[in-house]
Amino acid sequence: MTDVTVAPTADLDPRAEVGAGTRIWHLAQIREDARLGRDCNIGRGAYVGPGVVIGDNVKLQNHALVYEPARLADGVFIGPAAVLTNDEYPRAVTPDGRLKTGDDWTAVGVTIGEGAAIGARAVCVAPVTVGRWALVAAGAVVTKDVPDFALVVGVPARRIGWVGRAGRPLTRNADGVWICPETGAEHHETDGLLTEA
Repeated sequence: MTDVTVAPTADLDPRAEVGAGTRIWHLAQIREDARLGRDCNIGRGAYVGPGVVIGDNVKLQNHALVYEPARLADGVFIGPAAVLTNDEYPRAVTPDGRLKTGDDWTAVGVTIGEGAAIGARAVCVAPVTVGRWALVAAGAVVTKDVPDFALVVGVPARRIGWVGRAGRPLTRNADGVWICPETGAEHHETDGLLTEA
């Protein structure tokens, strides 16, 4: 691993792969077989589980928890203390009262699409997919898949609008075209899905 910055108090497993330019800050833990892309920023106290795959230019803010087998595409933002879960039916023990081991359950993952952002203290309950450039509001609990460019809020999360690549809410013009107020990019809505023009 060249050009990688690892704080002295970080725990980076030697079996993990870390791309050039990535920075891993204090008390972060990167587990075995995790793969982090180039130019990522892993904040203080963040956790990346075994075998998690993270793209390039991803930011995990302080205390973000990304459990295996999550998949994060390029340019994803995970806010402070956000959690990507991995157990559909969590229990500490089996029905007969024996402490569960890794053989007693099947991990299911969260998938986050390119450029999507998960707000502070949001929870994505596996297995869900958050689409490209979507925005999950702080504190939201995602229990269903989120479409590309969707803005979702609440518990459980529900779509209240659309956002563009800049993260700003889109406005609809008289022709029904959704416009980004920052970039001017146009988007078309068809059957509850948004696509870039």
